[in-house]
Amino acid sequence: MSDVSIGRTGHDVSLSSALLLYTGENGAHYATVHGIAADRVTGRPIIGAGRPLDRRALVDTLVQLEKSAAPKCEFLPANLLGVSSAAVTWWCPPAPRRVFFNCKELGKRSRVVAHPGLLFQASLTGFRVFALKESGRPTPDTPLFEPPYFNTWDLGQICIGSAQVPRRIEVDAIGGWEDGFFNSAFTHPNHGGKRVTYKGGFYAFWRDMLDGKFEAFPLDVLVPMKGATAGKLVAGAIGGKA
Repeated sequence: MSDVSIGRTGHDVSLSSALLLYTGENGAHYATVHGIAADRVTGRPIIGAGRPLDRRALVDTLVQLEKSAAPKCEFLPANLLGVSSAAVTWWCPPAPRRVFFNCKELGKRSRVVAHPGLLFQASLTGFRVFALKESGRPTPDTPLFEPPYFNTWDLGQICIGSAQVPRRIEVDAIGGWEDGFFNSAFTHPNHGGKRVTYKGGFYAFWRDMLDGKFEAFPLDVLVPMKGATAGKLVAGAIGGKA
């Protein structure tokens, strides 16, 4: 694809040129620079004709890349748990938030309901959410629970669908990722393991939540994830490299 997201750049970037390196039989090295065009049918990037790359131009290019790649100094929010070039992990304390449902079984409904503490991770391998029974800031040993939500797969994977989420995996995009999750309608339970332990099942649980049965989130409905901890998530041991 021609559009990519790179952590900590602060903006989206598009493929604009390519450097090709050559090595001769005598050990000599050469380089050419090529412009990028888009295929008229597929839109895929195509490497165009090249021209020799001289030493001065190469040095200037490397200097600019080094400036862009260097991490920028910034204040870290208190809810941040881990950040790398591949993932950002943060938590949300228990709080009331509005949810939206649009499915045959529950109809089109919306209500502000209580939520448990939540652990989010936006990474190159996807967007994930996990539930917490503890109300304080997680530690590496804090156990994770299945997210009690529709539109989630196993291992906390969120089915993004048509949700509007940031294209950047950065600390300052955390709010956008949360908005993408909470402002989208829950439409269906995904296949996989059990998400809640509740008499009547998943639909009954959310019907009661939407009817205002619980003032606080009922933590006893949460399903533990065997061996899963906040520390393992930050370290990339759940769902892929972080």
